[in-house]
Amino acid sequence: MYYILSMSILKNKDDLFKKISFLKGVGPKLSKYLKNKKIEKINDLLWHFPYSSTDRTNMTTLDKLEVGKIQTIKVKVIKYNFPRLRNLPNKVICEDEYGKIDIIFFNSREGYIKAILPINNWVLISGKINFYKNKYQITNPSYITSIDKIDYVKKIIPKYSLTDGLNEKSYRKIIEKVINNLPNVEEWHDEDVLKKFGFSSWHESLLKIHNFDNDDQVNNKYIRRLALDEILSNLIVLSKHRKKFKESIKKNKLFNSLLSKKILKNLSFRLTQNQENVINEINKDLRSDKKMFRILQGDVGSGKTIVAFLTSANVLEFGCQSALMAPTSILAKQHYILAKKIFDGTKIRIELLTGKTENKLKKEILKDLKNGQIDLLIGTHALFQKKIEFKNLGFIIIDEQHKFGVKQRMSLAEKGGKNCDVLLMSATPIPRTMMLTFYGDMDVSRITEKPKNRLPILTYSKPEKKINELIKIIEKSLSQNNQVFWVCPLINESQILDYSSVKKRFDWLKKRFPDEVSILHGELKQDEKDLILEKFLKKKTKILVSTTVIEVGIDFPDANLIIIENANKFGLAQLHQLRGRVGRGQIQGKCILVFKDNLSKNSIQRIKILKKSSDGFFIAEEDMKMRGFGDIIGYQQSGEKFFKIADPINHEDLFIFAENYLKKIENENLDKFDFLVKLHDRAEIIYSKND
Repeated sequence: MYYILSMSILKNKDDLFKKISFLKGVGPKLSKYLKNKKIEKINDLLWHFPYSSTDRTNMTTLDKLEVGKIQTIKVKVIKYNFPRLRNLPNKVICEDEYGKIDIIFFNSREGYIKAILPINNWVLISGKINFYKNKYQITNPSYITSIDKIDYVKKIIPKYSLTDGLNEKSYRKIIEKVINNLPNVEEWHDEDVLKKFGFSSWHESLLKIHNFDNDDQVNNKYIRRLALDEILSNLIVLSKHRKKFKESIKKNKLFNSLLSKKILKNLSFRLTQNQENVINEINKDLRSDKKMFRILQGDVGSGKTIVAFLTSANVLEFGCQSALMAPTSILAKQHYILAKKIFDGTKIRIELLTGKTENKLKKEILKDLKNGQIDLLIGTHALFQKKIEFKNLGFIIIDEQHKFGVKQRMSLAEKGGKNCDVLLMSATPIPRTMMLTFYGDMDVSRITEKPKNRLPILTYSKPEKKINELIKIIEKSLSQNNQVFWVCPLINESQILDYSSVKKRFDWLKKRFPDEVSILHGELKQDEKDLILEKFLKKKTKILVSTTVIEVGIDFPDANLIIIENANKFGLAQLHQLRGRVGRGQIQGKCILVFKDNLSKNSIQRIKILKKSSDGFFIAEEDMKMRGFGDIIGYQQSGEKFFKIADPINHEDLFIFAENYLKKIENENLDKFDFLVKLHDRAEIIYSKND
């Protein structure tokens, strides 16, 4: 079925942002199919690039057919064969001067076939050549048209990744009409930028890409042109938000750090130099009249939380309230227990508020919070509900911020009002080459030094065929009153992928340790997950078989052994994050990587890197080099994919150029980039209705 679109569908550039149903012929059903490919607005079509092409230029006579190839033939329709029995295909016999061929149709009506293949007419047919019962045939041809349409069929056809309900012909009709009727837009790049890279116009670049003009769909000049556009749009958004944030004036928080010094004296350990430097950076922000918007990056176990509490103590000393938000109830509770311990002996009142807090207690907390009787509130997302009012909130700490997309992050940054400073914390290492792209709107602090009392985690590898040997290692660990994590990639057994599943491994371990094993995976509800983790934390179970849901955040001080099955299926950074779940107490942690035989060179290299290094930032850099940007830990978890076109590995020079270019122009009027920002779906982040 062909979809007919009006030639004047895009009267101006704003039409690009209309819903896909604005196009004639795209009804609710087709819109639903397109939505499955994340195509909801017309501009979404632009970034859905072809991944390959089909060469239909090969016009062939029937004596030169090649089985298995897509070929285009010019033939005469000579006979119909429409069986009266159900489920049998319809057949149309065609010929040229060199032979005959059967055109086979499944699930097509007689009337439709007669309309597109009239008897005694010459037609063009394109499709894959098959050979069945000593006859050539084409089953359900891709294209059938009259010979006067030869230019439409006899060409190189771009191939797109489609979904059920979408076929090549209908999608090609849609995309061609859009691409061939793009509105005129003013060039946002200076002439010298285009000359520097040999770039074409935006319009021509899209035409070339969608016509699959070049097999290199990563580094041809048309892709690179659009990649630079996307990179620049992202940096402009972050720059504008940073500027907007920094322009807001707040009250200077004046303090002598008396409370934080008192806390320091009571600690059983000394801060690292790195921690002290970061505390000084945050304190400087707190004392300034510019609102703080800072990200604190620290590798697993580097001591970010103590930094957060010591700096919040300064805010409390000044007379403002503080709030710490964690992604889960159990992590929030763990922060609450630590805070109570750290602030013990002071007059600071600390409360915990999560979805599990009883209504009676919740009402009391809300009342006391509004009256200023609570100094530090710790909780989950519930902290930012409208009904929760602080008397004088001066500091927000958001833990594991990689759970949030850019838009959510910016919204959270504005929640506390003009006098509230914001500190985000993340244990997810981001490669240095990506810092500006992710955190260009923020100041960045890094803790790279591990606490002196923290022993390095010993990392070993073991082939899967020796998996039974792990039972003795587990028995020894349990006899020393330690706990064990066993991590698998999948929940259920897969017939396609040769991965282990948590359920299979749980059953296997249960036979050997009947009263010691629990299971945790993503199919469980959050309350169920929290209960299982709570039991493990209280040592009611000793072995936790889990998917990667145990990856970040929670401290299990008695968990000192982690076994990661099918370790070659994980990325380096993800393995490092998982490894960081153990060795959090006084006993040295051990990590055992279990792998299949016949490892690839890449997998062997990953295991070697992990064995020799415990530096999360170095590992993240190596991971990006080996696996590509799309697999960086945290990228897909953030709820927002940063790039559809740009690739920080292949387009590194464009990232560097865009960063330097923006520094030159960011104090100028950037209005000429407004359409570009909107084009890449970033406008709503900075141009809110309240502005």
